[in-house]
Amino acid sequence: MQMQTPTPDQYTLNELCVLADLPVRTVRYYVQNGLVDRPEGETRAARYGARHLEQVLLIKKWTSAGVSLDRIREMLHGEVPPVLARPKKPGSIEVCSHLHIADGLEIIIEPTRAQMTPEQVRQFSRGVMTLYSTVLQASPLEEEGSKDPTDTDVKPQEGNKK
Repeated sequence: MQMQTPTPDQYTLNELCVLADLPVRTVRYYVQNGLVDRPEGETRAARYGARHLEQVLLIKKWTSAGVSLDRIREMLHGEVPPVLARPKKPGSIEVCSHLHIADGLEIIIEPTRAQMTPEQVRQFSRGVMTLYSTVLQASPLEEEGSKDPTDTDVKPQEGNKK
């Protein structure tokens, strides 16, 4: 029986734990609960690869950021992680963009929370201004038969009289 020599991208459980700076017990827990893929082989012959190291490091990063293991499991299985709004702490500073559209009409954009680049904020602002200008130019109430669903002057119809 020939002994298998590990390749540079294959690790024992102990080597994986040293690379990830996690206890063996923690990594075993992650494997048992489906957070980390099962290794190739079993017992002492089990080998972990780069994929396993990546999974363990992601889990470590997300748990240190306060993400629950249940949510991590969902994210590892392909669900898009939502952008979680962190509670604002007293004294925290937040940079916002205020798009002044018209008197009484303004949009506040928090680019970091919205995950928007400065160019995306500019494009969004141009799009909103174009849409606003289009809405002002259109006069759907003047067209024959058009009714504004928000019009409060419309009286409810009375029951049918025969």
